[in-house]
Amino acid sequence: MKIQAMLALMGCTVLLSCQTMSKEECAVADWRVVGEQDGAAGYSPQDRFSRHTKACEKAGVAADQTLWYQGYQQGLPHYCTPLNGLSVGSRGQSYANVCPADLDPGFRNGYELGRSYNRKKREIRDVEARISRIDQEIRDDGNLIGQSKADKRAIERRIASNRWTIRDLERDIGRLQADLRRIEDEMDDFRYNQTPGG
Repeated sequence: MKIQAMLALMGCTVLLSCQTMSKEECAVADWRVVGEQDGAAGYSPQDRFSRHTKACEKAGVAADQTLWYQGYQQGLPHYCTPLNGLSVGSRGQSYANVCPADLDPGFRNGYELGRSYNRKKREIRDVEARISRIDQEIRDDGNLIGQSKADKRAIERRIASNRWTIRDLERDIGRLQADLRRIEDEMDDFRYNQTPGG
């Protein structure tokens, strides 16, 4: 019964995440403002406006594409800054290639640097998770040694091998953390160079 309730709740969450606006919001929408907010958030224009259209059709409201697009164009410059690119990339978010040609290079410079930071953090988490799993295997094997039927020598060899593996992985983490510190320094320099007078 609990599983069914959880699945129902998840289904509702998925449905709500697809709907961009409520009926009430559709009825009072200032489409230029909605577009500006969408542009400032970096949404893909075709996909986002299509979702608004579907959401508001249910409320019997027609979305105004002309006003929305005008607002969207006004919002994009707020999204397409180098510092926002850095922020978007470092959070691991995707980029929908929405920035105009004059703003795209600056945004991408920040975005790629942020992505390299995000990837390095993920690599470190993955290695830490692997160490944690191997630690658990060592503990489990240690419990087996106490059982009379267990092949103690084989288990001890496996424990020793796992300990060597952990030492290797800890060295890997050290290298990854050094890489991460270098990227963080690059991010600090990037931020400094983007500030007025930097």
